[in-house]
Amino acid sequence: MTEASPPLEGTPLIAPSSTDHPLYDQVVEACRTVYDPEIPVNIYDLGLVYTVEINDQNEVRVVMTLTAPGCPVAGEMPGWVAEAVEPVAGVKHVDVDLTWDPPWGMDMMSDEARLELGFM
Repeated sequence: MTEASPPLEGTPLIAPSSTDHPLYDQVVEACRTVYDPEIPVNIYDLGLVYTVEINDQNEVRVVMTLTAPGCPVAGEMPGWVAEAVEPVAGVKHVDVDLTWDPPWGMDMMSDEARLELGFM
């Protein structure tokens, strides 16, 4: 068993999203329809969606996290995201991967989310 090598210096902790793909904005809007049941803000503005990757075949991969590893909806949330994104016109397939690296922090929230939750 080999040890994982540390990331190269300058390598982003969060992979970049396919922001130039024509479906990107629609996929993001679909993610915004999913809410953490304990927080009245959508998962995208909470900063739980790390990467939206869309390939040339319109297959979508969402890399996301949760506010805490013990989150009661940990098993369900990826399914909710897939169900929200799959109906987007043009999307062929959706995979949702859960990650804990890097861990979520309140600094990942959008200004709108902070305002909604009274942090601003």
